[in-house]
Amino acid sequence: MTTHIDIKNLSYSYPDGTAALKSLSLSFKEGQTHALIGANGAGKSTLLLHLNGTVLPQCGSVFIRDCEVSKKTLYKVRQQVGMVFQNPDDQLFMSTVFDDVAFGPSNMGMKEEMIDECVDSALNQVGLKHLAGRHPTHLSTGEKKRISIATVLAMEPDILVLDEPSAGLDPGARRMLINLLKSFAHTKIIATHDLDMALDTADTVTLLYQGEIFAQGSPVEIFNDRKKLEQCGLEQPLSISRY
Repeated sequence: MTTHIDIKNLSYSYPDGTAALKSLSLSFKEGQTHALIGANGAGKSTLLLHLNGTVLPQCGSVFIRDCEVSKKTLYKVRQQVGMVFQNPDDQLFMSTVFDDVAFGPSNMGMKEEMIDECVDSALNQVGLKHLAGRHPTHLSTGEKKRISIATVLAMEPDILVLDEPSAGLDPGARRMLINLLKSFAHTKIIATHDLDMALDTADTVTLLYQGEIFAQGSPVEIFNDRKKLEQCGLEQPLSISRY
């Protein structure tokens, strides 16, 4: 299976000197779903921001296939990597859902006659075409999350990067989101505290602790190791711990 993302010796420190990532090396295979788990401050979100060049490496490298993420390659990288932020209000800022989904393709120079088709396709994929004319502030949190995904799908990336996609969702909206994510053929990297969702969706799990890889393996391997999870301030998924 082809390596889609290759991270080598990646380090990053905040302006106050706090180390967020420490010589971290890992790879993500094409077409798989990869979950990043860890307590707050483990480095999950910082790592995600490196994948589309929102944050650039201070030391080490990030490759999207054969393209190294740098200032010079940001346009090419962001064509391949779509980022869905934790708070959908950070992603939705236009007056209608249609305009939000059309924003990316329009700014990439897509011809106007193709934009309608692109937006329809993206909204169909998340099952919300009927909301195209609505104002984003009038939507539920679950709808906003799915529209945020649609804004990324409209750019036709190969890779979806999602930060805490199930945060703030009620059980029904959460299950709908999980089923949606499972339906996508993209390479997916998901940072999450929702370990049951990770167990349900991921092919591989990487456990981060204080900016380093503490463990990596299949969901069953990682989530059955209660001792390692507890060392990193996590508990087993409910679907495992109840047995």
